[in-house]
Amino acid sequence: MTTRRFFAVALLVSLLVAGVASYYASSHPDGLEYVAGKTGFIDSAEDSATADSPLADYQTSGIDDARLSGGVAGVVGVVVMLALSTGLFWVLRRRGEGDAAEPRERHDAEV
Repeated sequence: MTTRRFFAVALLVSLLVAGVASYYASSHPDGLEYVAGKTGFIDSAEDSATADSPLADYQTSGIDDARLSGGVAGVVGVVVMLALSTGLFWVLRRRGEGDAAEPRERHDAEV
């Protein structure tokens, strides 16, 4: 399997897990929320500064179906992380090529 094909399959699997498997995720609160509710301090929690963002609380604003909204948020998250990581990789690779080329040029000049 080629590298390009491997990354294409990995992207497809990531999108399927984010978009489809999240449809079957539990709607029950996570462990911290459960314990906070049981011990009585859940009412003292404050909203995050990003509580009004389009993808807050693993949901997509504007989509009423909670499961579909979560799937869309997952797919958007995968795409955003792919774009950020690809951009970072590209910048670091370009930076590394320039650093690696300098010693060869110096070596050629010395010989």
